[in-house]
Amino acid sequence: MTGTPGAAAEPFGIRLRRAMDTRGPLCVGIDPHASLLAEWGLDDDVAGLERFTRTVVESLADRVAVFKPQAAFFERFGSRGLAVLEHAIADARAAGALVLTDAKRGDIGSTMAAYADAFLTPGSPLCSDAVTLSPYLGFGSLRPALDAARRHGGGVFVLALTSNPEGAEVQRATAADGRPVAQVILDRLAEENRGAGVLGSFGAVVGATLAETGVDLATGGPLLAPGLGAQGARAADLPRLFGAALPRVLPSVSRGVLRRGPSADGLRRAVREETERLAAVLPGPVRAPGEPGERVSER
Repeated sequence: MTGTPGAAAEPFGIRLRRAMDTRGPLCVGIDPHASLLAEWGLDDDVAGLERFTRTVVESLADRVAVFKPQAAFFERFGSRGLAVLEHAIADARAAGALVLTDAKRGDIGSTMAAYADAFLTPGSPLCSDAVTLSPYLGFGSLRPALDAARRHGGGVFVLALTSNPEGAEVQRATAADGRPVAQVILDRLAEENRGAGVLGSFGAVVGATLAETGVDLATGGPLLAPGLGAQGARAADLPRLFGAALPRVLPSVSRGVLRRGPSADGLRRAVREETERLAAVLPGPVRAPGEPGERVSER
């Protein structure tokens, strides 16, 4: 988070809009699963995890808008894995990247408040710029995290329409008032973002691999769109899927970039190529990150 002691923190939505406009609208996932470590020639242990994560952060943190580390791949190594995640979050933010921790937390009462303390409260070793949340214990159960994000200038991305086929069982089910459950979630996010201005801090997760959404995406907040690259979605699919909401889309790529490592040059080329593909379809200033000191131009 930003700001001086006693001053109000700058809202996440404002910081995200600035990062997307200056660095390009790309979120790079950090997903160090066993098969990817093997592709890099690393062992599936804490040393391999640390080498992989440090290489990604050091290669890209000065040029991508957002990193999205998947917490589960660090948690599987216990406390030593979490220590790697803590350092990655701190190092990425110090280099100017925003960090969205993909934890998909969702619970009630004091437990949800504890998750908010962990991921959204300054001073926590895992404090990030934003966190993913699951609303399926009821949107109101997320209140401690929503309040913490508002208080500290953080953001949340709430699961709305995910790309996994099983998600439709819940997300496309009909609520008591006749709306799809996903629409209920999106409408509640719109309420949280009311009056935010340029971009709200309360976002939704909408998979880029969906054939269609069938809902109103006018939430006023960012739309995290995972699934580009290895999962089958293409940049060219985004205008059809998101329509008028396209300026608020934050596309996310993981394996499509990570498989270009362990070379730092390979990772950087992958980010540049992904950003150039997005520049062809996204409105507004889309920048392709260059080498430090290299001039980049708006399209």
